Amino acid sequence: MIRINLAPPSVKKAGPGLQLPSFNLGIAFGIAAALLLLIVGGWWWMVSSDVSRLNREIAENRKESDRLKGLIAEGQRFRRDKELLERRVNAIEVVTRGQTRPVYLLDAVLDTLPKDLWLTRMEEKGTQLRFGGTSYSPTALSDFMANLKATGKFKDVDIVDAKQDLTKTPRLITFEVVTRFEP
Repeated sequence: MIRINLAPPSVKKAGPGLQLPSFNLGIAFGIAAALLLLIVGGWWWMVSSDVSRLNREIAENRKESDRLKGLIAEGQRFRRDKELLERRVNAIEVVTRGQTRPVYLLDAVLDTLPKDLWLTRMEEKGTQLRFGGTSYSPTALSDFMANLKATGKFKDVDIVDAKQDLTKTPRLITFEVVTRFEP
């Protein structure tokens, strides 16, 4: 005969050994999922705050870059203007130096001319001056050369050529004198 027992099984009590507590596995997975969600949420919050901080820094750096580009452009414009003005000032200085030299030269020459001598030609090539002229006497020519040396403005005064035409009356001396003018 077959016997069927419909009663619940009897629980055997464990002896004095080690016994594991009984817990629900769904609760354990729920707690693990909640912890994982908290960890991922914390990481996402840190990353998003870093992203927003970096975006703010990028925006600030772009503003600073735009401001500096304006300053650089203004600085370059000032540099170009400065160079242009320096070239103009240099050109003006060269012109003014060039204007005063002929005045000083003619003034110095006029102070050295004796009354029996006149100049017909005056050339300037570099630092060298050439005077050409006519004189009634050799004394006037030597006085002219001595006067040039005595001014201190004319250096290395030398006579290059002196001719007297004996066939003409009055007997004029044509000459050429070379010197350097240093005002």
